[in-house]
Amino acid sequence: MGRLKAFVKARWPALRLRAILFGVLLFTAAMPGLGAVFLRVYENVLVRQTEAELIAQGAAIEAVMRQNWPGPAASAPPRDDEYEPEALSVDLNRMKTLPERPSAEITTLPSDPDAARATSGASAVIWDTVRATLASVRVLDRNGTIVLARTDVGRSHAALPEVDSALKGTAETVLRRRGNYAPRYPLEVFSRAADIRVHYARPIRVGADVVGAILLSRSPRSLFRGVYDDLGKIALGVGVIFAIILGLSALLSRTIARPIERLSEATKQVALGPTSVPPPPATAAVEIRELFENFARMAKEIERRSTYLRDFAAAMSHEFKTPLAGIRGALELLDEHGAEMDQSDRRRFLANATQDADAFRAS
Repeated sequence: MGRLKAFVKARWPALRLRAILFGVLLFTAAMPGLGAVFLRVYENVLVRQTEAELIAQGAAIEAVMRQNWPGPAASAPPRDDEYEPEALSVDLNRMKTLPERPSAEITTLPSDPDAARATSGASAVIWDTVRATLASVRVLDRNGTIVLARTDVGRSHAALPEVDSALKGTAETVLRRRGNYAPRYPLEVFSRAADIRVHYARPIRVGADVVGAILLSRSPRSLFRGVYDDLGKIALGVGVIFAIILGLSALLSRTIARPIERLSEATKQVALGPTSVPPPPATAAVEIRELFENFARMAKEIERRSTYLRDFAAAMSHEFKTPLAGIRGALELLDEHGAEMDQSDRRRFLANATQDADAFRAS
């Protein structure tokens, strides 16, 4: 750990205080936006996952229909070059949501007998698939007439744009409103996919011919249900954000708080007496480093002036003590031996005291 700290300090860039504060505040302000973007992207992933499941289910039903279709061309094995994954097309940000799927129309066209026979042989597999996936499945003949469904058998969906595209040989996915939608909990107002249903139309090919279509639909998984199901991953993301916040807090501590604490401690030591100011921390902000350097220069100047004042006071004290000592000595001699001295000695001591007094006055 010590080596790591030394490595980081040696390579720590010089950051200005305003840049540090701006970065922290910018990240804090961006967090709600990042959360909203994450929810939008995650919800789009859920809808695309529903489309992928419908594509896989449609491919399986098409294979069963082809297997049960009358005629030799239906049972021909696929070629190796036919393995092509179908691209997903759903995008909540760009795709328009169509109105609820209209009811099937009455038609005078009879159902294709080949489609009816193939559906009869594949119905068990199809209904088992419906029970397992909860998707709505409708099998249509080459004219768009429904030959297998829970309701509306014998009616037509040929007017639907996705069915028309499938009967022309191109699979298509559309988003439609759910007619029976009713909010189940308040948070659904934040979900864009709560009231939509994914509709996927896939052509049934036998050889080179399109002999019918499969119309599948299902509601995507709820956003907050998906959040609950993927709680572990989301908790990991929250943990990462929390770790980033801790890292930013450590950055502020290293670059601002701790250097200021060290500088405060240094000011206390300077107030108590001569001391050396510690060098600025390597991780401190540029302004904090400059503050350390200016304070070190100030401490040196204070120490220089304090030394000058001490020397000056010592010199003055010496200058004051010398004449005072002479005057005091002369007075003590006169007091103790004045009666014994002759007139000339007494005048000499008095002259010396007067001379020391004049020197003290001059200083």
